[in-house]
Amino acid sequence: MKKLKERWNLTSNKQLIIVFIVFAITGSSSAKLAGPLTDVFGVTREMGWLIYWPFRLLIIFPIYQVLLVFFGWLFGEFKFFWWFEKKMLKSMGLGFIFKD
Repeated sequence: MKKLKERWNLTSNKQLIIVFIVFAITGSSSAKLAGPLTDVFGVTREMGWLIYWPFRLLIIFPIYQVLLVFFGWLFGEFKFFWWFEKKMLKSMGLGFIFKD
């Protein structure tokens, strides 16, 4: 836990636990919301896994990004999750989204 706190510049175990909780809630929520959205777009499992799962993952990605910052804000860790979001997107080659 000490290495994660240092890596993420967190100051307490409480803050680290909050970060873990936010990651858990965000992952579960984005996966849960992807189901109804695939229905809205008319993409079903019957179309085959080659269409269904890539589409579902493409739906989950932006939902996850928004929810991560939202739940981070809700739990009082907006600054950390905004930093984390920018770092993650830059590492994926999507840094052009942010103008630093």
